[in-house]
Amino acid sequence: MKGLVMPVSQTARKSIKMPEIKDKARGLGIAPGKMKKADLIRFVQIAEGNTPCFGRSEGECSHEDCCFRYDCFRV
Repeated sequence: MKGLVMPVSQTARKSIKMPEIKDKARGLGIAPGKMKKADLIRFVQIAEGNTPCFGRSEGECSHEDCCFRYDCFRV
């Protein structure tokens, strides 16, 4: 995944907060408004050219460097 990427050691245990996601979305030309976190993350993934897979991994994901990984597995 491109964009919001952190080292794997941090990705595994850090939740991304809505203000960070909204800032990233605005930087990509997305107006976050009152979108739910999962929907906004998927819009960010699409804008970055990635598959909108947030929350749909069913516990298996090959994107180990994704900054949304921690939250994705919790959805």
